Formats: sequence, structure tokens, C-alpha cells
Amino acid sequence: MKINPYNSIHQNPYRKQIEKNDKAAGVSAKRDKLEISSEALQMQKGTKIEQERAEKVKALKQKIDAGEYKVDAKAVANKFYEYWNQ
Repeated sequence: MKINPYNSIHQNPYRKQIEKNDKAAGVSAKRDKLEISSEALQMQKGTKIEQERAEKVKALKQKIDAGEYKVDAKAVANKFYEYWNQ
């Protein structure tokens, strides 16, 4: 008798018997179900600050794509200076 470990998973007689009984009884396979509460839906929408931030980011992306956004080099340098000299 040759033992092949790779095919042994598919030869489960108990699983086949259960599947056969379920088909005969007309029972469909159980499926997972997801229910989201109203509080969770509200959390997904985000707070007012998060929504405003998303709108600002969207507006900046549109300016960058259109080539209208200009970087103020002095303001960037000042921020770096403040950060490194704290």
C-alpha cells in the first residue's frame, strides 16, 4: 500500500458523509453574516475635523494635478528651522 500525504486531505469519509446528508436534507452551507451598528457606521464617516481635512487634501491634490500649487520655500525653511531648534 502506497501512502501519499498530499491526497489524504481530500479523502475524509466523515466530511463526505456530512455533505451527502446536507444535500439530502436540503440544508445549504452556513455563511458568515456581518452586521454593523449605527455607531460603527457613524465612526466610519469620521468626525467633522477628519472630513474637513479630507476636503483640504482633495483640494491640494487637484491644485497639484493642475500645476497650480506653488511651494513657499521660506515657509518650509522656517518650519525646518523651528523643528530642529526646539
